[in-house]
Amino acid sequence: MAQGYLQVDVVSDANSFPVQDADIVVTRTEEPDEIIEKTRTNSSGQTENLPLNAPPLELSLSPEATERPYAEYTIRITASGFEPFVVSGTEVLADVTAIQGIRLRPLSNVLAGEQTETVMIPDHTLYGDYLPKIAESEIKPVIETGEIVLSRVVVPQTIVVHDGAPTNASAANYYVPYRDYIKNVASSEIYATWPRSAIVANVLAIMSFTLNRVYTEWYRNQGYDFTITSSTAYDHKWIYGRNIFESISVVVDDIFDNYLSRPGVKQPILTQYCDGRKVRCPGWMTQWGSCELGEAGYSPIEILRNFYGDDMYINTAEQISGIPASWPGYDLKIGATGDKVRQLQQQLDAVATVYTAIPRVTPDGIYGSGTEASVRAFQSVFGLPQTGVVDFATWYKISHIYVGISRIAELN
Repeated sequence: MAQGYLQVDVVSDANSFPVQDADIVVTRTEEPDEIIEKTRTNSSGQTENLPLNAPPLELSLSPEATERPYAEYTIRITASGFEPFVVSGTEVLADVTAIQGIRLRPLSNVLAGEQTETVMIPDHTLYGDYLPKIAESEIKPVIETGEIVLSRVVVPQTIVVHDGAPTNASAANYYVPYRDYIKNVASSEIYATWPRSAIVANVLAIMSFTLNRVYTEWYRNQGYDFTITSSTAYDHKWIYGRNIFESISVVVDDIFDNYLSRPGVKQPILTQYCDGRKVRCPGWMTQWGSCELGEAGYSPIEILRNFYGDDMYINTAEQISGIPASWPGYDLKIGATGDKVRQLQQQLDAVATVYTAIPRVTPDGIYGSGTEASVRAFQSVFGLPQTGVVDFATWYKISHIYVGISRIAELN
C-alpha cells in the first residue's frame, strides 16, 4: 500500500465561520467499525494532514488498470451546538492531499434531538460507469432575439447546479461558488496525481465549457432555472459534498479567470471531452490521453491543441463577479503602498477576526512586516504557497473568504 493524506475542513453552514474542537472519527468505508484516526479541529476548523493508506500510485496513472486507484474512507463529525455529519466515500489517492470540506448545520432545537446529515460519495467517473457526453456544437449560434445576453465573458460568483438531467424536475438545485464548482468537477473527473500540465489542461476545458453555459444562458433560454447540470450526458459530473484535492485546488485558484477561445469567436468554447478508454470521442480531448501527454512533457496549451487544433487559445475573462475589489495586476509585497494595500488589509483583518491563527493587521495602506506575516499565515491556513506575497491567487482567495464570512454577496 502507498500513503495519501486527508485534511478535514469544518465550518458552520450558518455563517461560514470555522468550527473549532469538532471531533473527527475516520474509518475505512468497507470497515466502518474499525477506527483509524480520531482527532479534533483547530482554531481554523481544520485537522492536521492525516496519513492514510491508499492504493499504489501507478493505478491512477494507467488507463489499463482495473483496480480502484483510491481508498474510500468514512468521516464522522460531531461538534457542540451542531447536528452530527457523516460523509462516506471520501477518496484518498497516493501521494496527494484530499480535502474534505464539511458544513455543519447549527442545532435549531437542542430539545428536539440531533439529526445526522449523511452524504454518500459515488464512484469517480474514471472508475465508475456514467453516461457518455451527448455531442453538441462547440460554438452556440448568436440569435438576434437575445439568446446571447452577455456582451462579454464574466466569471460568475455562483453556479446554479441542477443535480440531475435537465428534465428531472425533482432534482435539487444547488448554489455553488464558481471556483468550488470547478474544483469539485475536476476532482470528480480526473485524478489529482496526474502531471500538473494535464491537470491545468483539463481544468481549462472544464472552465471554458462552464463559462459557455454561463455566457449563452443555455439552460435559462430553454425555460430552466439553473446554469448547468450534474449529468455527464449533458454537462460535467458535480457531486454534492465530495472531497477535493489540494493539487487541483491550487491550479484552479491560479487560473480561474481563464477560458479557451478561437480567433473571431467571442464566446468561450464548449470544450467537450471523454475518458478515451471506455468512450472514444474523435476531435475532443481524452482525459487519459491528456495524462499521457503531460507525462511526456507537453505544456497545457500543447495538450489542448493536440486534441482541439492549433487555433485554440487561452483567454482571460473581462470581469470577475462578486468581489469587493479587483486584483491590481501586480504582486503586493513589502514596500507596496496605496489604496490596494489598504483594501487588502481591510479584508485580511476581517478574516483574522474569525480565523484567529491569522494575526490581525492595521489597514494603514503600507505593506510592512506585519502585513507580510498575516498574509503568510493566511496562505498557510488556506493551502497556498507561503510566500508572504499577495499574488493573483492569494488576492482572490482572501476576497473569497472575506465575502463568505461577511455575507457581502447577499447584500449585493
